[in-house]
Amino acid sequence: MQAIPRISEAEWEVMKVFWSRPIPTPANEVVRSLADITDWKPKTVKTLINRLVKKNALGYQEDGRIYYYYPLVNEEECIKAESQSFLRRVYGGAMKPMLVNFLREEKLSREEIEELKRILDERME
Repeated sequence: MQAIPRISEAEWEVMKVFWSRPIPTPANEVVRSLADITDWKPKTVKTLINRLVKKNALGYQEDGRIYYYYPLVNEEECIKAESQSFLRRVYGGAMKPMLVNFLREEKLSREEIEELKRILDERME
């Protein structure tokens, strides 16, 4: 299994665009997509794409002068790796203190509480 690269917050925004598309995508389309949610210049987006290529998070194919990019890592694997990294960094790898802190601080709806109970009940079986 390929090691999951460390992805910065800005790079994560770029990856979300690629993960949402089923086919390789040119950089200019990513620039347009991110223009709606960021104030980044096209050069910034292209720099982030190049960093992700160097980290082996994105691959590319050439068609003439146009480069088409696609993810080499899937979103679920990246979320799992990032969650584990966060847990180790902030809570020393201990799940219970993180969950206790989350449950004390977050305003949860009745539906969210019921879903959490269901998940915990399934884990008990």
